[in-house]
Amino acid sequence: MPRPPGHGPGYEIKRQEIIDQAAALFAEHGYAATGIAELGQVAGLAKGALYYYIGSKENLLVEIQDRVLGPLLTAARQIAALDEDPVLRLRLLSETLLGNILARLDHIWVYEHDYRHLRGANRARLLRQRREFEKIVLDLLAEAMEAGAFRRLDPRLAMLQFLNLHNHTYQWAHRGGQWDAEFLSREYCATLFSGFCTSGYDVAGLEKRLADYRDRSSA
Repeated sequence: MPRPPGHGPGYEIKRQEIIDQAAALFAEHGYAATGIAELGQVAGLAKGALYYYIGSKENLLVEIQDRVLGPLLTAARQIAALDEDPVLRLRLLSETLLGNILARLDHIWVYEHDYRHLRGANRARLLRQRREFEKIVLDLLAEAMEAGAFRRLDPRLAMLQFLNLHNHTYQWAHRGGQWDAEFLSREYCATLFSGFCTSGYDVAGLEKRLADYRDRSSA
């Protein structure tokens, strides 16, 4: 939701704080079970003042969903457009997805559990964004099959395996835990790609190719 005309930066700072607080409450209690009174109490605002910042409770859910999907889709589009091996791009996408999950665990919980409470255009836009991200993953998997890196299998089933392994990380991960996004992505992809690959594909060499790519990108 854009800042209304005439509102200074303090307005936006407070609004972002409220979104953070709402994400934590929704993750703990659920969107449906969290009322405006609880949100106002945590934010230190009366009902009228709270609505001044958020417009509606559903707007908070939209903002939380946008914080998850907005940067993720931007990064995914950029990765998909790289002139690189599709398996390497999948590895980059994996680490990006996991980084997003670990950075906003409460947001991810709300994203996964409460999106069904969105209505009308808000729900349609979210589902369209989800489908776009899924198609990026599916297309990269199909490209890896066409290139002979992965064996022929149902691309949609492969996409679901990829996403299910990554997307459920929020259920057990902890902020600042022992495994970061880079480590988890390396392990997840080693497991998945060893099952997806053809007999002649060098899965073990993927991390070296990733390091070479990062050296080229930073040069």
